[in-house]
Amino acid sequence: MASSQCCDNPPVLTPAGGEGKLVDSFGGLKTYLAGSDESKAAVILISDVFGFEAPNLRKIADKVASSGYFVVVPDFFHGDAYVPENAERSLKMWSKSHPTERAFGEAKPVIAALKDKGVCFIGAAGYCWGAKVVVELSKVNLIQAAVLLHPTFVTVNDMEEVRCPISVLGAEIDKISPPELVKQFEKVLSANSGVVHFVKIFPGARHGWSVRYRHDDVFAVKRAEEALADMIGWFNKNLKLTLKLKPSL
Repeated sequence: MASSQCCDNPPVLTPAGGEGKLVDSFGGLKTYLAGSDESKAAVILISDVFGFEAPNLRKIADKVASSGYFVVVPDFFHGDAYVPENAERSLKMWSKSHPTERAFGEAKPVIAALKDKGVCFIGAAGYCWGAKVVVELSKVNLIQAAVLLHPTFVTVNDMEEVRCPISVLGAEIDKISPPELVKQFEKVLSANSGVVHFVKIFPGARHGWSVRYRHDDVFAVKRAEEALADMIGWFNKNLKLTLKLKPSL
């Protein structure tokens, strides 16, 4: 995670942003919520190093919610998102304070809270840092669909342990998860006939393109919207369709 690509185009955090609501505790974590409380299908969005107050991430949550999902965006950093301007605390130092293993453990009560409110099917999408948390959830049948966007820390060995439908959206210009690595992910997933998967590399895209983009860059916005459409399409196929087919509902 030493690459500067993890920090390109840092967002200006907006605590009160988004059309949803902020709650002090959902599964024990401060969380941004969007969508209908009555939805039986939920999506957990797990942020990159800049955390759950990033305006683009909140907009993504609102758009996913508009497709019929109850969306939760927990603050796995407990108010301590990475600050590039802090010269006394490097990204490496910050990462040691926020291991993905801890977030994986903290995600379990969030999932339990979703089930307690009647959610039947849960998907999760992770951006950069968050992708590692999502892939860990996908290994233990805690979620029913996963999406990884420009993942960090994810390995080929991780792909061998995936147990749910998974989509990997990668960037052509990515030093952290280069196309060669993403293609290895695809090869491993293809060898596992029990795992439905979709892998795509976005031409001309750089690491972080799906959530850290400038709104005055028409091409960047279009590319991010394409990634969002792919993500929602994946959840529609593997969460909402399954929900409709479940005989007891």
